[in-house]
Parts: sequence; structure tokens; C-alpha cells
Amino acid sequence: MIKTIRRFRLSGLLLLWAASLVLFAVFAPGFFTLGNFTSVLQFSTLLALVTLGQTVVILAGGGGIDLSVGGIVSLSGLLVAYLIKQNVPFVLSGAAGVLFGAFLGAVNGWIVTRIKLLPLIVTLGTFYAYNGIALAVTGGAPIAGLPNSFAVLGQTSLGAIPLHTLVFVLPVFGGLWLTLEQTPLGRWIYAIGSNETASRLVGLPVDGVRLAAYIASGSFAALAGLVADSWLLSARPNIGQNLELLSLTAALLGGVNIFGGAGGVAGPFLAVFFFTSLQIGLEMMNVNTIWQLGIVGSLLIASVYFSYRTADSL
Repeated sequence: MIKTIRRFRLSGLLLLWAASLVLFAVFAPGFFTLGNFTSVLQFSTLLALVTLGQTVVILAGGGGIDLSVGGIVSLSGLLVAYLIKQNVPFVLSGAAGVLFGAFLGAVNGWIVTRIKLLPLIVTLGTFYAYNGIALAVTGGAPIAGLPNSFAVLGQTSLGAIPLHTLVFVLPVFGGLWLTLEQTPLGRWIYAIGSNETASRLVGLPVDGVRLAAYIASGSFAALAGLVADSWLLSARPNIGQNLELLSLTAALLGGVNIFGGAGGVAGPFLAVFFFTSLQIGLEMMNVNTIWQLGIVGSLLIASVYFSYRTADSL
């Protein structure tokens, strides 16, 4: 039953994407170029990495959600840029940024699992805290002037595929898919998300798994911050703006049940590219950004509604 629902929702996403492509074929034929394909992949990276982390948090249940991902992208990116400006090697700077993102995710996870506050409230609070710190330490100005050699990761393509897609996005997606589908940890995540009480009774480490989910989300968000730095050759304190809304919508639209325990990474991954192509196509059609956000909000409401209906049918 669950697999049937997942296939149905994935089919609906593909139909929605196909309909948008037909619209672009009529009103924005310039959308269908190799260069635009590269642009879709380029602009998808940040959202893809954040969405994969968001997906794990939601799957682990307990009302899991991570609204702080945008702030983690910004803060970790600022740390990477600062270290590079201090002549720290790129690899060490990037590793430090990812570890910092993992730490910020651990803060979320610790409060949720130890203090037992609602994830929505916790991550809403850290959303404001992380974004506020990013703006405070920079005065709202970007850290610019990163060396051109650092742009290899963010601006280089192999054929039509950006390097960061090959280095980060595909490996993270593949590793996460294997973890969820082929390992005991993946089965634990689904079990905990489906029935927390039963999971505790059989001895599964519920709090540990959920803490790990938030750490993974913070790490993936930090990878997005690293890519953004390399792409723009600067660290912007607001680079993660709106990623929390988009990642949540992509996860739910991709078939992840908002209550946890059902879904996968393939649907959210496709939803990311759908959103990116939709945004680029609407911009080519000169559709106002406000309407674009309205479309995303409508899709979020529809996805949550369908999650409730799905839960009632199981």
C-alpha cells in the first residue's frame, strides 16, 4: 500500500513537471538548450543538498523538521570564506565548514531529543539565531575576494554537468539512497518514523537516530554553503534565504510523509530539479518572483494535505 502511494505521488510529480515543460515549449522555447540544462543543474545543487538532509529528518518522525537549514548554509559558508582569507588550505577550510554545519545540526538534534521541545519550535528558533549571527558578524556585507583558484569546484563543468554535481550531489544522493534502502540504519529510520513507541520497546536507539538525522542535515547544508562560496567567490550572509521553505516543499512533494516513516530520496531529488526548472522557466517567461513564491506555497499546502490524507488511508 505504501509503495503504491509513493509511486502514485511520484507519477503525479512527473506529470506536473511534464505539464510545465509543455508550457515552456509554448511560451519560452529558449528553455530547451544545453546551456540551460547546465544552469538547471548549477542552480539545483544548494537546494538538492539541503533537501536530502531535510528528507532524513522528516523520515525519522517525531514531527521532525529542520527550518534552520538556510542559516546553516550561510553560517558555514562564512566560516569557510573566513578561513580561506586567513590562508588556510581549501580542503581544511571546507572540512571545517562541514564539521561546523554538523555541530549546528547537532545543536538542533540535542535540544529536540534531550530537552524534548517540538522540532518546529526548536528549528524556528535556531533559524532566527543562525541567520541573526550571520548578519551580525558580517554587518550584512559579504566576505568577498576569495582566490580565483577556489572557483574550480563551483564554476567548472565536465561537459554539461557542473563539477559540484558530480563531486557532492550525486555521491550524497547515492549514499543516502543506499543507506535508507540497504542498511539496518535505514530500516531503523523507517521503523522509528512509523512507530516510535514500538521502536523504543524493541530497543532501537530512537534519540540517537534522530540526533544523527539532524547532524546529517547540518552537514549537507554546510556542503551547500561550501559550493556557494566556490561558485560566487564570496560568502553572503543571506545565501540560504528561502531554502527552508523550498527544501520542505520538495521533500513533501517528492512523496515523503510529513509524519515520517514513509517516502524516499528519489522523489525529493526529482522535486528539486522540478522546482529549479520551474523557477528558471517562469523567469524566462517574465513571471514575477512573488508569483513564483506563491506557486511554491500552494504546492507546500497541497503536499501537506496529501500527507494527511495518506496517513488516514493507511
